[in-house]
Amino acid sequence: MGGRDPHEKHRAATPLELFFDLTFVIAFGVAGSQFAHEIAEAHFGAGLLGFSFAMFAVIWAWINFTWFASAYDTDDWVFRLVTMVQIVGVLILAMGIEPLFHSIVEGHHVDNRVIVGGYVLMRLALVTQWVRASRQDPDRRETCLRYAQYLAVVQLGWVAVLIIEADVATTFLITAPLVVLEMATPYVAERKAKTPWHAHHIAERYGLLAIIALGECLIGAIETLRAIVANHGWSIDAALVGFGGTALAFAMWWIYFMLPAGRALHLRRHKSYHFGYGHIPIFAAIAATGAGLHVVAYYIDHQAHISGAVAVASVAVPVALFKLALTWLFSIMMGRDRTVLAVAAAIMVALAGSIGLAAAGVSVPVCLLVIVLALGASIVIDERRGAERVNAALAKLEAEATSPGP
Repeated sequence: MGGRDPHEKHRAATPLELFFDLTFVIAFGVAGSQFAHEIAEAHFGAGLLGFSFAMFAVIWAWINFTWFASAYDTDDWVFRLVTMVQIVGVLILAMGIEPLFHSIVEGHHVDNRVIVGGYVLMRLALVTQWVRASRQDPDRRETCLRYAQYLAVVQLGWVAVLIIEADVATTFLITAPLVVLEMATPYVAERKAKTPWHAHHIAERYGLLAIIALGECLIGAIETLRAIVANHGWSIDAALVGFGGTALAFAMWWIYFMLPAGRALHLRRHKSYHFGYGHIPIFAAIAATGAGLHVVAYYIDHQAHISGAVAVASVAVPVALFKLALTWLFSIMMGRDRTVLAVAAAIMVALAGSIGLAAAGVSVPVCLLVIVLALGASIVIDERRGAERVNAALAKLEAEATSPGP
């Protein structure tokens, strides 16, 4: 475990990494279903708190494993077994999501024992990996030990959260600094020596998780279509929902992969923190969009205690967050582009308009179609002007990377 070559040719995701990702399908699905249920019941604050807590635990654990594996994946029996422990941790975490949501809604103490227990198990397994790497990579021994030490200390805080029974406000006050410490660990640990992660491998791994999250959108689209057909049979509304839900997921996939992440990250390795952390709202927004489509299904099935405008907003708001976060990431990795910013602003107006149309009495399937058309228009604009613009930006980045310093 002396560190992988960060410029290794034909580096790709391993079967173990793909299997590891499958466990996050379960976590995304459970969190999305619970979020959708709480929104449909008009428990907006409780639903958002539970979803945010679950998404941070799930996504942050995945991010840490991914960057470590990119640098130190030996694929030997030790690495595989420790990864299995992390997989068990993900499954335990997923089992704790539903009790967490229920306890927040009830408003007494937050039942985070199972979800935090699974999270701590994953993190302690990662500490073991870092300790092993420190022994076998002398050039980066200090970096690996800092990772192990800082992670172990923060887990003591999470154990305290697991033991203490507190209300929502107190739990937030306890967990907020722990989240900050978790996210500060990579920055502090790699101050002197950087781990040898592979840019194209990281970009591929992030793209794969985005696709997994988009699967929730497709499930939500099917649920919405099923609700319409069960209540009203096949109709124009059913066709609009079937097309709209599928097209929405496809449009988000298209927009996400417009960023040449591998090349950009390779040329701007110093932006790795922006790339890694910037994906947290992107992944959460994709999962929330799938939950929003579930909310639309509840609404159409007459099982929701919300208005049509709120049902549409449950889709439009996470799509807006997705587009804004991705636009910010594009600007960080590729440089500011007025066209990209203008398109993002236009999409925000269209998304707000879809909510306004629902409030005015326009049917939810039509409003969903407005969201899809807005994303489709942005894709057309980006594709007509995007290739030349992206190539020019990459050429500029390459010239900056190869030019001698002052």
